[in-house]
Amino acid sequence: MKQCSPIKSKSKPLRIRSKSALYFLQFTFCLLLSSCENDINDVNRLFSNNETQVETATGVEMLYSDSAILKLRIVSPKLIRHLDKKDPYQAFPEGLTVEFFSPDGLTVTGRMTAKYAERYDNTSKFIVRDSVVWTGSAGERLETEELNWEEENDRVHTTKFVIVRRPDEIIYGHGFESNQKFTQWKIRAIEGRIKAGDMTRELRN
Repeated sequence: MKQCSPIKSKSKPLRIRSKSALYFLQFTFCLLLSSCENDINDVNRLFSNNETQVETATGVEMLYSDSAILKLRIVSPKLIRHLDKKDPYQAFPEGLTVEFFSPDGLTVTGRMTAKYAERYDNTSKFIVRDSVVWTGSAGERLETEELNWEEENDRVHTTKFVIVRRPDEIIYGHGFESNQKFTQWKIRAIEGRIKAGDMTRELRN
């Protein structure tokens, strides 16, 4: 059974659909409060602070839209929501896939995958780690171990070692900055470049 639950964002709402969302804590808590025979202290003893501050869902799909036009889609095997009042965030401990869509919301123009990620609600920022791969519509492919993604600022950046693969060359270095569509990017400190001709000669040897 699919369930829907809103995820808060300052100006960019997200919709979440889960095949098996485990929001049993809220449900149980409401049941206990509805019974006049349960003393509030008895109810509080059933939950630790950690238990009441975490929600878990599996088989998650999050749809990000603007003016009813799909902007991006996030798919993950598992989502853990940490409901801290000061700094709530969502963790994706089993990784995620993000698809970026064209202005009309019909075509996938880019994709990002990683084995771990966190999204902070107050700042709409993602931190993705471990085998991060970001691909663009022109065939560029970024590989790194950590990436910071600022949704509202349309900015992707890292200070880590990166490899950018293009149809005609491979560039590697430290530090990277780009927009979300991967159409404007730069490596801050380029350490090497391999052209398509050089790659062909290496394969022959």
